[in-house]
Amino acid sequence: MKIAIDTISLLSPLTGVGNYTYQIARSLKAIDHNNEYSFFYGYYSKELLSPGWKQEALLRPKEWVRKIPLLRTAARNLKDGVNFFRTEKFDLYFEPNFIPLSIPAKRTVATVADFSFARFPEWHPKERVRYFQRNFWEKIKRADRIIFISDFVKQEAIDLFGFPPEKLITIHLGFNPEIFRIYPPEDLISVKKQYSLPENFLLFLGSIEPRKNLRNLLLAYLELDESLRKEFKLVLVGFKGWKNEGIMSLIQKMKEDIFYIGYVPEEDLGKFYSLARVFVYPSFYEGFGLPPLEAMACGCPVIVSSVASLPEVCGEAAYYVDPHDVHNIVQGLNQVLTDEAQRGFLRVRGMERAKLFSWGKAAMEHLRVFEQLI
Repeated sequence: MKIAIDTISLLSPLTGVGNYTYQIARSLKAIDHNNEYSFFYGYYSKELLSPGWKQEALLRPKEWVRKIPLLRTAARNLKDGVNFFRTEKFDLYFEPNFIPLSIPAKRTVATVADFSFARFPEWHPKERVRYFQRNFWEKIKRADRIIFISDFVKQEAIDLFGFPPEKLITIHLGFNPEIFRIYPPEDLISVKKQYSLPENFLLFLGSIEPRKNLRNLLLAYLELDESLRKEFKLVLVGFKGWKNEGIMSLIQKMKEDIFYIGYVPEEDLGKFYSLARVFVYPSFYEGFGLPPLEAMACGCPVIVSSVASLPEVCGEAAYYVDPHDVHNIVQGLNQVLTDEAQRGFLRVRGMERAKLFSWGKAAMEHLRVFEQLI
């Protein structure tokens, strides 16, 4: 088969979709020697760009495009326009990022990570919501199969949005064991020094945006006994995000106890998890929840929300809290931070749980879907 994969997300700093796209594409190339892959960056290439790829001549214009809504819309439309001039059809086109483009192919497979844009539009920038409203519902009909990254999201598709069950399949995500693993203490010293990390800390990883529920996490952290806050600082890692003015203001007021690091390259993230005493992720809504899985693979005890897909991913290997109840989050933090036996239990359970997930397994399941269509 001639298979095309939309890899435009690899031209920007790596996000969840970009990570998923790269890991699946890389794993498919490694395991599949029968089919021919082309990668679409606005042009077609046989080369899969790595996440660390940088080309300043391209990235500078992209920053301008992001800042101007009309240019963003024009750029999105241009992606489809490029394919108008292609006469040869692919056997299959895989779209990892929600909305199928007009890539000419006999069959189309698309992945939908979640429905937050439809269920909770107030959490997203208005321009993004408008773009999804105008494009997603019509263009997703092009897909012959739709992959969901959890049973939770697949069930939403059926129950809330009337998707035909026979077209849907769940394939869980994986993690990179070269990065997310147990590190010897001496390997952690340089990262701790580079980012000026405190001796003991709680870790949160994710964009600073409403869906991640950082406000309730910060309020819960403030309610901890002063002795605990003195011993355990709170480290936040991730893009600045959007709709976060109140949260950023609160972070600034608490800067003695809270360390906002910002974006951290993926190759350092495993060491952050390894250095943290506890990883906390009180998100309101997740299609999967990759950071808790990565934390578990690194032997870091995990506190997560008891909602959406997170119980499906974490199983019995996490301490669950109600994301809407600040007092309940406080209880969870107190319990896990002060109980060494609890942390040890979560650490062992987490490492065992993480073994159930891999990008190689996910890629095999993607390939099975592709081959069943042709």
